[in-house]
Amino acid sequence: MNLGPSQSFAAGRERTVHVGQGEFEVSDDPNVVMTTVLGSCVAACIRDPAAGLGGINHFLLPDREGGFEGEEARRYGVHAMEMLINRLLQAGARRDRLEAKLFGGACLFQRLKNIGADNAAFATRFLGAEGIPVRGGDLGGERARRIRYWPATGQAFQRLLDPSEDQIFIREQRSAVKAPVDQGDLELF
Repeated sequence: MNLGPSQSFAAGRERTVHVGQGEFEVSDDPNVVMTTVLGSCVAACIRDPAAGLGGINHFLLPDREGGFEGEEARRYGVHAMEMLINRLLQAGARRDRLEAKLFGGACLFQRLKNIGADNAAFATRFLGAEGIPVRGGDLGGERARRIRYWPATGQAFQRLLDPSEDQIFIREQRSAVKAPVDQGDLELF
């Protein structure tokens, strides 16, 4: 996390922080841009505009009945959302000022269960239940996307990957994700 005194950077120089699957980051540094690449996964960009403080998470699956333990929890949206919101509050954000942007939730393979739609629906429901308004973003579709998010200002930029980049992204995700033994025949992307 980047919540200590802002490091000094030359004017116009950004520091990029990549957020991978199961991770989250929080910052108030105006020189920080957070990035992630999403397929069916969802990222919530949540911030307190008055505090100039924000963060992003990246989750693979919405929720799981029966709970989870240890590192496995990082895969799930309920854990990712709670971790991000709690860290924002610890850093000085106020719950009544939080606002969000949601990205991801693509359906990359028509023949498989649409995990992306489940992730998007979960994130929308969760934020609604928490009273956090969704102010923007882009959910669904059939393309992977790169996200750049400036947490201090709330600015977000999305670039849809072209089909050749989609295939590279899919291969990388297959090699990076190890499906849990008790998940049956579900293949995660």
